[in-house]
Amino acid sequence: MNTRIYFYTGTGNSLWTARALAGELDNAGVHPIPRACAIDPAEPGDAIGLVFPVHIWGVPGRVISFLDLLPRNPQIYYFAIAVNAGQPAATLIQLRKAMEAKGLNLSSAYSLVMPSNYIPWGGPGPEEKQRERTRAAEAKIRSIAGNVAERKALPVEKGPLWQNVVFSLIYRASFKQVSRMDSAFFADEKCNSCGVCVRICPAGNIELEKGKPVWQRRCEQCLACIQWCPQQAIQFGKKTHKYPRYHHPAITLNDIIACAPEAKE
Repeated sequence: MNTRIYFYTGTGNSLWTARALAGELDNAGVHPIPRACAIDPAEPGDAIGLVFPVHIWGVPGRVISFLDLLPRNPQIYYFAIAVNAGQPAATLIQLRKAMEAKGLNLSSAYSLVMPSNYIPWGGPGPEEKQRERTRAAEAKIRSIAGNVAERKALPVEKGPLWQNVVFSLIYRASFKQVSRMDSAFFADEKCNSCGVCVRICPAGNIELEKGKPVWQRRCEQCLACIQWCPQQAIQFGKKTHKYPRYHHPAITLNDIIACAPEAKE
């Protein structure tokens, strides 16, 4: 038996999660969703997992689009992990319904709490708190791996009722606006035209014009550009210059570059 784990990541939490899970399973491989243009229907995997961050209390648009590429084989065990900062809300219920609409069955789905990477609302918190969350995540990943190995069918995990109702309404109201939310990004005087932001953007949403990044209104709000800028020159609104940047300490810039649609070595 083999398992394919498809992940979507901006700052590395979901990539780390996918790798950690693969390390606990036999014959498991990890594949970045932005580069997975097609899945070989002749060898789809006995189990297929989706690992992704929660975006605005819901499923990222990139992951929803990716569902169209998944094989409609009822024998495949589908599972998912929604990486979040403590408020998964109804994200995995949304995913289950989206998959059902496409003839796919989500057998199990989990919420995994990691350090926050949504810098517009502040930094990831104290380093000790980050380490606590990572240790707890490691333990949960081992539990998830056991369930996946046994192909257990389990209810999808979800947040409390008030989260599911309130945050789901916000998600539905904002989903179509996400691509234009990049209007709040800009590069300050520290920008040295290195082009890292262009290379890592999973949406191909950034171009350099006169040596400065310009966002093209195809944003997915993964925040890779702001979190990985070597000069910390990219800002989002008026407050991010005060907040520490975050990306998972076990993930490198080259790892993130390799996840982009047209990765450059």
